[in-house]
Amino acid sequence: MPSTHDTDRPANPATKPRTGPVTELADLATNPDSTDPAATAPVTDPATTDPAATDPATDIFVAHRDLLFTVAYEMLGSAADAEDVLQETWLRWTGVDLAQVRDQRAYLVRITTRQALNRLRTVRRRREAYVGQWLPEPLLTTPDVAEDVELTESVSMAMMLVLETLTPTERAVFVLREVFEVGYDEIAAAVDKTPAAVRQIAHRARKHVDARRPRTTVSAREARAVVDSFRRALETRDPQDFLDLLAPDVVLVSDGGGIKRAALRPVVGADKVTRFYLGGSLKADVTVTTEPTVVNGAPALAVRIDGELDGVMAVRVENGLVSGLYYVRNPEKLTHVMAETSLTLR
Repeated sequence: MPSTHDTDRPANPATKPRTGPVTELADLATNPDSTDPAATAPVTDPATTDPAATDPATDIFVAHRDLLFTVAYEMLGSAADAEDVLQETWLRWTGVDLAQVRDQRAYLVRITTRQALNRLRTVRRRREAYVGQWLPEPLLTTPDVAEDVELTESVSMAMMLVLETLTPTERAVFVLREVFEVGYDEIAAAVDKTPAAVRQIAHRARKHVDARRPRTTVSAREARAVVDSFRRALETRDPQDFLDLLAPDVVLVSDGGGIKRAALRPVVGADKVTRFYLGGSLKADVTVTTEPTVVNGAPALAVRIDGELDGVMAVRVENGLVSGLYYVRNPEKLTHVMAETSLTLR
């Protein structure tokens, strides 16, 4: 972040959404003997650096901000924490001698990965004390995200919850390898492990995720059709309409964060989910309306009660039925559903 004593330097770009390409973590430093350029590259004092000299660093950071945010978000499941990681990445990036860096994009991904790992270890302890079920922070995403099948799957609520069951290092390795296709050697440098250890971690994480990830994928068109039908059932509150749309083993997870009412444990089964909505959470004399939206690249619903935004409901669809409902009511997690967030794998 630019020093407060250097008013001519460009504003911190870590908070400004931009788009940009991606690259592997490869050949980071010009010194072939350097095993950790992120730790050994010369560092300068941003407060004493010539302001004009910081322009290239700012341009590079801005060009890859969407990539860095996507990496951090997939590792953390929280847009707020991902933004903090980008701030920390920016702080370190402005102190790097660019002449010592061969691949700036890869260097930035490495810094982001390390900062996200540090943050993940901290928030894990905080989430253990979270009231009720914890869900990832939903993002209102741009149309291009929905068109990228791999990206949509990787940031779906269902997948993000699966990633929560991994250890911090397993999650970092899985995200970098399976989502961003980073090489083992580069991942090893980012997580301070040997390539052999990273391969083992990757295999273990992949096996763990494969056993828990959604069983089938559906087209965006099919998902929208099911979500539209579910929307009508939610507004009319007809029990049979609900049951006709829900898979027998449907799972509902609601997140109120101790601020709004939510189930403390997942609700499993079509009958129980129907009773929860129609006989419990929405039984008061209120007007419920829903609006179609796109959250994390998939069709979702913005739910309003008496005109006020109550929460965002992500819907998982399998075999033409609703198999998962993820209802985020915690108002602290709804700040990124008002404006689109750009995500990218490239």
